[in-house]
Amino acid sequence: MSNTEELDALVGEWLTVPDLMQALGAELRDVHRLLDQRQIVAVKRGENKAASVPAAFVADGRIVDALTGTITVLSDAGYSDREMIVWLFTPDETLPGTPMQALREGRKTEIRRRAQALAW
Repeated sequence: MSNTEELDALVGEWLTVPDLMQALGAELRDVHRLLDQRQIVAVKRGENKAASVPAAFVADGRIVDALTGTITVLSDAGYSDREMIVWLFTPDETLPGTPMQALREGRKTEIRRRAQALAW
């Protein structure tokens, strides 16, 4: 299985930049700002190598609360955008579920603590 297939198996549904614009009700410049300011992260996918973000990053027309801070912590730990997505979507039986599911459920403190531990 290729790295792309492995990532797709973890993440499931993806949003391209136009899809993300629609999901957020945002303009292109706003989506680019989210990416540039690392409020969300994307990977290049597909034939066209289009920037794509996991659909789970969006809930109720907004970026999931606590995602941006978690991205900052993972970035400080030296994680690449791809590595962050893998970490967020890898099942962890001690949670249970994935870190992304925990963030969507409002369990940011536990996820941030785990992310901070990665830097050590």
